[in-house]
Amino acid sequence: MLEYSVVANRVDAHGSLARTKDAEITLDTDVKGRLDAFNPAELLLAAVAACMIKGIERIAPVNRFSYRGVEVRLRGLRQDSPPFMAKITYELIIDTDEDDRKLDLMHHNVRKYGTIFNTVSAATKLEGTILRKAKTV
Repeated sequence: MLEYSVVANRVDAHGSLARTKDAEITLDTDVKGRLDAFNPAELLLAAVAACMIKGIERIAPVNRFSYRGVEVRLRGLRQDSPPFMAKITYELIIDTDEDDRKLDLMHHNVRKYGTIFNTVSAATKLEGTILRKAKTV
């Protein structure tokens, strides 16, 4: 089994820092919020996006899937009482010339083999679509 560790510390009433390996990220833990850091809900959405992109990085060489770029757009819907992320939707946009069959297979594999994707989807409704990036002229 793989094991992960993060240490987070409160800096002041406006924010905290989370650290792992040689990386750190500023956390929005200010009650009033702050624009220069991710709040906990945004971190959850970012974790899902990172999982999906990392999955593509892993799957593409195995399936000989060629692509130029990936964008993930996510929206979380939070209910108030009790506080809960009731639904997360996404658009997974891939800049590729691969056919629809390979695009659908990529989507299937991203959903099937993503650790964070599977964890979050077990806890809340997580659904979305995969799209080919529109060609610009």
